[in-house]
Amino acid sequence: MTARTDSSSAVPFGTAPSSSAPSNADALATVAAALDLAPLIDGHNDWAWECRENRDYSVEGLDGALATDTDIDRLRAGRLGGQFWSVYVEDTLDGADAVQGTLEQVDWVYRLAARYPQTFVIATSAADVEAARASGRIASLLGAEGAHSLNDSPAVLRMLARLGVRYLTLTHVHNTTWADSGTDEPVHNGLSPRGVEYIRELNRLGMLVDLSHVSPATAHAALDITSAPVIFSHSSCSAVTADPRNVPDDVLTRLADNGGVLMVTFVPQFVSADYAGWFGGDRSTPAPRVTVAQVADHVEHARDVAGVRHIGLGGDFDGTDEFPEELEGVDGYPALLLELARRGWTAAELAALAGANVLRVLRATDAAFAGHDGELTRLTR
Repeated sequence: MTARTDSSSAVPFGTAPSSSAPSNADALATVAAALDLAPLIDGHNDWAWECRENRDYSVEGLDGALATDTDIDRLRAGRLGGQFWSVYVEDTLDGADAVQGTLEQVDWVYRLAARYPQTFVIATSAADVEAARASGRIASLLGAEGAHSLNDSPAVLRMLARLGVRYLTLTHVHNTTWADSGTDEPVHNGLSPRGVEYIRELNRLGMLVDLSHVSPATAHAALDITSAPVIFSHSSCSAVTADPRNVPDDVLTRLADNGGVLMVTFVPQFVSADYAGWFGGDRSTPAPRVTVAQVADHVEHARDVAGVRHIGLGGDFDGTDEFPEELEGVDGYPALLLELARRGWTAAELAALAGANVLRVLRATDAAFAGHDGELTRLTR
């Protein structure tokens, strides 16, 4: 069973883009209007992992200039209204170590918000995101990357939900005991029977099923089962750049019926085939250029296949070493929106991409997320 797309939207959609390119001033005005219509929400940022690896989880000094892709000044410059912070540990960790590492990541996000209360506020719902925007703060949402973090325990999943984690990425670079990754040898034909039960439990909890990193077979299996919209928190389009981390068109076409969102990522090897070839080689030559225009090509392909109500942004900042020109840090989002405005995108279309679409997905699952504590579950262990 799949959820149908809600045809209503707070953002009025206009006609198809004009064939005549707007002036730069008009394009800038379009971007400004878009960001008045909806908050800009990114689906995946690894700042917590960066601070684990290089700052011993300290939250001090994050309001100054940093060598990372993310800092407070650049978040403000990038016009971020909401951020899904990835609470992630490498899938080489397993068992209790993976659970502990994930909880440490959650703790870092809560401490970040407590240390900088004028900048960040914890959010678990669309209403929270809108309230954060009204107060001039960045809504800090949580997403767990990789079900290895659960130690195959539904109880851990439920406790993550109680801590405010709004999505679970089913795999990372390796398979889990019940789901196939897109970058590992398949063993479950997508999802095992236990994986099916996990999808149902995620739906019951109101946690979003995140299909970034999974194989196409896993994505199809999840879409066959889910009763709620899914997301791809940080993936791009296979038809533009063939990579197992990207999403094929036969999956993208299902998002319209499901109501879900592909949040296009900026990782160079997923954006550019030339860069991917260099990245996978000996790297003895300079890296090929990757530009904001190439990211826009992925956005437009996803729009053309899935529809403008089923696209978003998931930069993966602090999750890789290099980024496209003009998107080198979290201050780069306006450059991408400007590129699309120059191509004729309307303010309403840009607002949908920037955040209105993912807000719709949150609203579709907010009631389940808020009300699951009183329900019984079949998946006890």
